[in-house]
Amino acid sequence: MASYKAPLREIQFVLHDVLDIEQLAALPDFADMVGRETVDGVVEEAAKLIEEKIAPLSARGDAQGCRWEQGEVRVPEGYADAYKLYWQGGWVGLSSSPEFGGQGLPYTLSKVVEEMLCSANVGFALYPGLTSSCFEAIEANGSEAIKRTYLPKLATGEWTGTMCMTEPQAGSDLAAVKTKAIPQGDGSFLIEGGKIFITSGEHRMADNIIHFVLARLPDSPPGIKGLSTFVVPKFFVKPDGTPGERNKVRCVSIEHKMGMHGSVTCTMAFEGARGWMVGQPNQGIQNMFVMMNLARIMVGFQGLGQCELATQNAIRYAQERRQGKAFNNGDAIIEHPDVRRMLLTMKALTEAGRVLAYETALNVDIAAHHTDAAAREAAQDWVELTTPLVKSFLTDAAFDLGSMAVQVYGGHGFIREHGVEQIVRDSKILALYEGTNGIQAMDLVRRKLMLHNGRLAQRFFERVRKDLALAGADGRDLAFLERPLSQALDAVETTTRWLQESFKTNPNDAGFGAVDFLKAFSLTALGYNWLRMVKAAAKQPDAGLRKAKRITAEFFAARLLTQVPTLCANVRQNADSLMQLEAEQF
Repeated sequence: MASYKAPLREIQFVLHDVLDIEQLAALPDFADMVGRETVDGVVEEAAKLIEEKIAPLSARGDAQGCRWEQGEVRVPEGYADAYKLYWQGGWVGLSSSPEFGGQGLPYTLSKVVEEMLCSANVGFALYPGLTSSCFEAIEANGSEAIKRTYLPKLATGEWTGTMCMTEPQAGSDLAAVKTKAIPQGDGSFLIEGGKIFITSGEHRMADNIIHFVLARLPDSPPGIKGLSTFVVPKFFVKPDGTPGERNKVRCVSIEHKMGMHGSVTCTMAFEGARGWMVGQPNQGIQNMFVMMNLARIMVGFQGLGQCELATQNAIRYAQERRQGKAFNNGDAIIEHPDVRRMLLTMKALTEAGRVLAYETALNVDIAAHHTDAAAREAAQDWVELTTPLVKSFLTDAAFDLGSMAVQVYGGHGFIREHGVEQIVRDSKILALYEGTNGIQAMDLVRRKLMLHNGRLAQRFFERVRKDLALAGADGRDLAFLERPLSQALDAVETTTRWLQESFKTNPNDAGFGAVDFLKAFSLTALGYNWLRMVKAAAKQPDAGLRKAKRITAEFFAARLLTQVPTLCANVRQNADSLMQLEAEQF
């Protein structure tokens, strides 16, 4: 079976030596919270629980799946006990506000734990993951009364949460949402309608489930501007804070899916369920995007977790599997050049992808907690720019690396008992939910490149060029990486300007090129990460770490980073003729 061991050395290297998480200690909200001993202690303790109690449930959850029985959902054996251990250990509320019972640690640390959880058992990870997202949305927009009612139990994970947006006719196009919210005159609303694809919509692992629902008031304008958000509990909350009478919301079926069998995906019926508005009327999309933007980062971490799982299992198998003779007479398949090509691809993307994801999380902390307005603005720019990269690139990579792991295993990889085919099945959904990866690419091109007159991308280019100029200042020969990174940066910057102009006159050009552009931008960001990792590794006493980082960086620079100019040339193509083929002619 596939197994998981938390890559503690890699995690600590990125946190301390590449990104300097200790810089957060200068922020008043995190004083005395992010010393090396504290950070490593949190990560190591989480790793122990995840490896011992949650990872072993992954294969069982995949085999058993969830069962629906007349409105009740049974999760796989062992999930309820593991979830109780997880929330009672404080892991759900790691970064939630202490005001509501959370631990108030940096968001970055919570994401590190989430990466490990998603490697060990990504289906299980969705239960606490959506709970945290629900907490964040209510905390950002709810009234004091709503916050006091729901957040203390969501913060700890004692109650779980959902995000109820999608309907059969309204997937990515939320303007088509039809669920109604009928005011009752007492501050409550009756919610009427149905939602599909609702993660964790029904189960019995928690005493209550809090649904964050997108619905439409009777007098609201049509389209996306007429949506509002509501909190709808499975059980009403009594004055003493305990669950009371059952609300009129129920699960009418669950989905039978390609993967993620341990995570329940529900069709929910709101049949006059009573709910309370969160935020202002007709501000639902703005309220949802608080949740969705952080949820997209969460999904990127799910992708990172699956990349790590695929990579470490493929490497272990290649080290152990004896098959044929390599050119150097080695008999383990890791000695074969093509197998080594796959393993280096997996290492190069996973390790640099970890820096991409962690740095985005670090900037979420800085944007929320720094005392200087300019620092908050720069951090938020970074988050805005890199969120679609984290979500899209890392989830595409998860599926690709899962497939690559199957290839490394050969025929054994196609057999369920080895566990790596589960990575392929579990990972595909990551490119689809919280906005498909094509939508992420369009978000990058259509919104992020245009924000503040192009300031987000320009700040990225300036930062990378500054670090490139200093790369060889200590006498190290980094030309193998500097040259292709400079060429990639030039290509992406040129293409950024082309997209900013062409989108105004022919948006189809940008639409056709968006996915290639996101990949090009992501590879360039990963090249920048490898530049920093090589420099940081050179200062390490561990000779094995120094050598591994250098050789993996050489592979990335020569084999992957060099794809960027070609990808950018593909982007800068006219799409007029491609749009002229009639739909029925396909």
